[in-house]
Amino acid sequence: MSVALSASDISRALIRISHEILEKNQGASNLTLLGIPTRGAHLASRIAQSIASIEGCEVPVGMLDITMHRDDLRIRPLRAIMSTSIPREGIEGRDVILIDDVLFSGRTIRAALDALGEIGRPRSVQLAVLVDRGHRELPIRADFVGKNLPTSPSQSVRVRLTEIDGADEVLIEGESH
Repeated sequence: MSVALSASDISRALIRISHEILEKNQGASNLTLLGIPTRGAHLASRIAQSIASIEGCEVPVGMLDITMHRDDLRIRPLRAIMSTSIPREGIEGRDVILIDDVLFSGRTIRAALDALGEIGRPRSVQLAVLVDRGHRELPIRADFVGKNLPTSPSQSVRVRLTEIDGADEVLIEGESH
């Protein structure tokens, strides 16, 4: 197991992602951040705090559960359904930033797009991830990436966050081929 990102690396990546989001969207006035549980929701809160410190305004932040939209429900063990919390501003006509910890096959994001479509119609949907490890199975790409980590399919990337795990770090487990 090797450490790919330290706590300070994660902090810098989230600050950079926050600046990139603001730059691409000409500020924060029409933004809504939606984190994908579990770690994506915590990252969304951190990015919202970072944007607030940069822009001096609050950004609506919520959580989007994708459990019932996954295409692997029949082949994986049952997962607990998390709550979806949409900010009072909603998503209709807004620039929604989906936030997750790791982008791998793209299937989680496809499920998130399906879940989002049931809630409303945003003006745009963008994707921010802490780690992009490649190996896409669907034509999905992140707009904002903290770190590209080329890995072999046999490796796994584990994101640990203080809110859940007591520490901030990104670990790569397994042997590279």
